[in-house]
Amino acid sequence: MSRTDDLARRNARVGLMCGAMIVVMVGAAFASVPLYRLFCQVTGYGGIPGVDVAAPGAANEGPAAGRIMTVRFNADIDKGLPWRFKPNQKSVDVTLGEQALASFRTTNKGDRPIIGTATFNVTPTKAAQYFSKIQCFCFTEQRLEPGETIDMPVTFYVDPAIAEDDTTNEVTTLTLSYTFFEDSEAEQEAGLPKPEKQAARAGTAGQDEHSSRTGG
Repeated sequence: MSRTDDLARRNARVGLMCGAMIVVMVGAAFASVPLYRLFCQVTGYGGIPGVDVAAPGAANEGPAAGRIMTVRFNADIDKGLPWRFKPNQKSVDVTLGEQALASFRTTNKGDRPIIGTATFNVTPTKAAQYFSKIQCFCFTEQRLEPGETIDMPVTFYVDPAIAEDDTTNEVTTLTLSYTFFEDSEAEQEAGLPKPEKQAARAGTAGQDEHSSRTGG
């Protein structure tokens, strides 16, 4: 075998090893929820917008100068969560680069305290990386007492770079969507009562276990 062939084989092995390492690293990141969330916020993967501390301000020149983006708002709740959840405005028109404010209203229609956590995404997904949140209630536990209503603000901006990207420069409307889920783990840690159905199931399971032990 020539030295050239041997070198080619070594390079191929190194390439395969590097590729395998990348796959393992990406898999580990996706397996860890906090790392996955951070990855999404940085890259806009899966329609997850980024996080920033301040808006850069409107562009004075270039494709983004004076350009307006319409941001629509959508609110959903997971099945079984007795909350009313809606945006306080259907949409807002914002200048690229300038800070904007919106808010959502949530009401606990149930008869017990409930802790919820909201996830969110931006569509079209290809433009999510240019939507940056400055303040948001997402991924934060929200506890509502029975009948309680709260307003939750969202401060954000749309990066002027969206107008310079060939894949997104035609986008004129973004949709910010939130979905609230009941956080059972947080409720358990807080010592909140379980829903009646869950408590009934737990009681039945306990009786079945006792019967199996006693032979009843």
